[in-house]
Amino acid sequence: MSSKNGSLRIAFDTWSLSSRFRNQGIHTYAKHLLKNFRDMGSQHLVEVCPFFSLSMSNDANSFGPAAGFSPKQTALLRLDRLWRFGGACGAAFLNKADLIFFPSGVVLPLRGLIPAVTTIHDVTPVVMPSFSRRMTHLLRFQLRNAARLSEALITDSNCSKRDIVNLYGVPESKVSVVYLGYDKTNFNDAPPNLEATGTLLRKLKISKAYILHHGVIQPRKNLKRLIEAYRLMLSRNRNLDFDLVLAGPLGWQYEETLAAGNGNDAKGRVVFSGALDDPQLAMLVKGASLVVIPSLYEGFCLPMVEAMACGTPTIAANSSCLPEVSGGVLKYFDPRSTEDIATCMEEVLESDELKRELAERGKHRAASFDWQRCAEQTLEILTTQCIGRRD
Repeated sequence: MSSKNGSLRIAFDTWSLSSRFRNQGIHTYAKHLLKNFRDMGSQHLVEVCPFFSLSMSNDANSFGPAAGFSPKQTALLRLDRLWRFGGACGAAFLNKADLIFFPSGVVLPLRGLIPAVTTIHDVTPVVMPSFSRRMTHLLRFQLRNAARLSEALITDSNCSKRDIVNLYGVPESKVSVVYLGYDKTNFNDAPPNLEATGTLLRKLKISKAYILHHGVIQPRKNLKRLIEAYRLMLSRNRNLDFDLVLAGPLGWQYEETLAAGNGNDAKGRVVFSGALDDPQLAMLVKGASLVVIPSLYEGFCLPMVEAMACGTPTIAANSSCLPEVSGGVLKYFDPRSTEDIATCMEEVLESDELKRELAERGKHRAASFDWQRCAEQTLEILTTQCIGRRD
């Protein structure tokens, strides 16, 4: 099947663009892909058809039609569970699409109805579950079936590709690695607006130099251990005087992190900013003395790349994809060792030369990531699948 002008018709599942996923990676990914697909659809002889529904809060509603880009309204999108368990495939079939693209792996493709290409960003529910047993089983079921029933898979790093191949037994040839991009408009090494930055810092009651982590507060981010390491560092080095700022919305199982940060009996103030928009986050990143990424598991880690792009000295855990994505140019630590995290922070904060090296190497590495390149590589995979099935 194809559009009237003979081009390939690719349905785009916009479930990830629901407003409740703002500030999460799957929303950022889907939004940037859709924006770039809209700009390049006519150049690739494809018709990209994202679904939208005016009866729900979904950011796909703001994307108007363009050459090679034809949004399709469907009432099914607001029926959350039905949509993920076959409704999206049904809508794509009724719109005579050649293929449906799922930018998130929490779906159930219907192989006999329409071919699917799915992005599985990581396998967190398997290697590091943090939801209820019922929800974990559901997520694992969806990921397993997305891996097995999709015609092709896309993932964010070679680390995630190895996890997918090993866990689900799919051939390596089925999984393509496409690195993500980042928002270069906000996250760059241009000097921040001093007046706006000052207003933000006053609002958050930050009055001294600070160490930063930004991202959703959840267990795999390892923030409780970061707080402990930060306070250990301050307790043994009186030359260092910093706040620790944890910028981002509360996600799930965040109670221990909040309790650790709000304790008043230990040296070292922890600031929880709550959700911020990208311009505000960028101002915080640019003003930080150090960004720390202590995650136990990641599929790509946009916050790390954003910090590197701003030229802010950044250190990261030696776990999962973090050394791969950062290109080995940062300073790394064992994320399960409070002592190692504290020592790594201290070494960087005590050395102006090391801070400069990390800043320069980080900027150079971050420059290799780009949303347009990510979209072009993704669209090439989708069109190859369509053409292969026609042949």
